Parts: sequence; structure tokens; C-alpha cells
Amino acid sequence: MTAARARAAYRYVLHRITEHPDTDITYEAECLWCDWAAEPSTGSASVDVECMSHTGRSGHKSFRRVRTEACRIPES
Repeated sequence: MTAARARAAYRYVLHRITEHPDTDITYEAECLWCDWAAEPSTGSASVDVECMSHTGRSGHKSFRRVRTEACRIPES
């Protein structure tokens, strides 16, 4: 009696990922020294200005910035 052998078939399919056309990109930032956070915006410049204003008022110079977008993988 022989043992059953498992066989596997591997298929490689190229995919690409793209920004979803029906959504906006959102930018956010928060101070790493206190609980301050910038108002989320669809423009990075306004978030950067808020961070610089916070630095001017508080002296805090470290922030975490986040860029959020929806994406999709279109059919090949």
C-alpha cells in the first residue's frame, strides 16, 4: 500500500492596485507631544499649516501624518 501524495498547482497572476476614482484622499496629523490633532482635510497644505501653527503656539515639533485613500484592484 502506498501513501497518497498531495500535489499543488501554483498560478501567478499579475495584479495592479490603483486609487479608487470615486473617492478623495484625506490627510490628517496629530501631535506626538500632546492630544492636539489637525482637522482632516482633502488637501495636505492646510494640514501642514495647522501643524506649523501648533508648533508656533506650543513649541511641539513632532507630528504623525496620515494619508488615507481608497483603492481597488481592477480586473485584468
